[in-house]
Amino acid sequence: MPTAYGNFHDFCRDSGDQGATIPVCNLFPQSSARGPADNSFGGCDLTGIRISDDSRLRNLGSILFCGAGILMSLFLLWRSERKKAAVGRREMQLFLLGYIIISICEIFTVGGFPLSGGIRRAFSAVHIAAVVATLWILMLNGIVGYQLLDDGTPLSIGLLLFSSLILFVGTGYIALDTGFSWTGYWDDTLKGSNRSYSLYTLYQLLPLVLLFVFFILEAFLVVRILGERKPMIYLAAAALLFAIGQIFQYVISVHICEATDGKINGGMFETFFTMLAVYMIWVFWSSITEDDWPMPPPGSTYT
Repeated sequence: MPTAYGNFHDFCRDSGDQGATIPVCNLFPQSSARGPADNSFGGCDLTGIRISDDSRLRNLGSILFCGAGILMSLFLLWRSERKKAAVGRREMQLFLLGYIIISICEIFTVGGFPLSGGIRRAFSAVHIAAVVATLWILMLNGIVGYQLLDDGTPLSIGLLLFSSLILFVGTGYIALDTGFSWTGYWDDTLKGSNRSYSLYTLYQLLPLVLLFVFFILEAFLVVRILGERKPMIYLAAAALLFAIGQIFQYVISVHICEATDGKINGGMFETFFTMLAVYMIWVFWSSITEDDWPMPPPGSTYT
C-alpha cells in the first residue's frame, strides 16, 4: 500500500517551486542536478527580485530576518553572560549559537541567495544538521533545570556537545550523501518521488519530538516544582509563535506566492516568527533563573 511517509514533493511544491523555502528540497534531483534556477516541483515560482541579467535574489525578506536573528542572538548571548548565577547559562548560550548557525545557513538556502547547485546543497546539508543538533540542545536545556548534573560544568557541557555533535555529523552526512549521491544508497527513493525516509524522520519528525519533550519538561518544572504560573505565558507564547511560523511555511506559503505573482511566499514569515519564538524561549529561561526562585538540589525528586 503506498504511503506518503518520507515524500517531500508536496512540501517542496507548495513552499516555492524555484528557490524552495524548505532546505531539504535543495537536495533532490530537480534542484541538485541543475541548480535552483532550473528546479521544477510544479508549484509557484518564487522569483523575488532581479539583481542581474541571469540571477535573482529570491527571498530578500528571509535574508533580512536572518540577519536580524543573528544580531538578536548576539545580544542575547551578551545578556546571558551577565547573568552569572543563572542556571543553564552556558547551555542556553550553546542553543543561541546553534540558532546563529541555522540563520547563517538559511541566508543561502531559504533566502535563495544566488549560488551554484553544489554550494547550495552543502549549505542545505549543514542547515538540516544544525536544526537537528540545535533542537537536541534545546531539549537538553529542558533537563538542565532539574539539576541532575551541575550546570555549566565540563561534564554537563561535554555531554551536551558530544551528543549534539554526533547528531550533527550523522544528519549532515546523510543529507550530503542524499544531495551529492556519493554512495548512491539513497538514489532509489529519490528519483521521481523526492522521497527520503531518513531525512523525513530526522528533519520533519525528530525536531517535533524534541520540541514536545522540551515544552513538557519546562512546563512541569515551572508548575510543579517552582509553583509559578507567569513563566508559562512566555513558554506558551514561544510555542504559539513557532506554530504560526510553521503554518506560514507549510499551509499559507503557496497562497501568498500565487497572490503576489511569486514576489514573496511564506518563507520570510516563517523566519520572522521562528526568530520571535527563539526570543521568547530566552525570555522564559531568563524569567525562571532569577535568584529568588527555589531551585531543586542535585539528585532531588519531586512528586
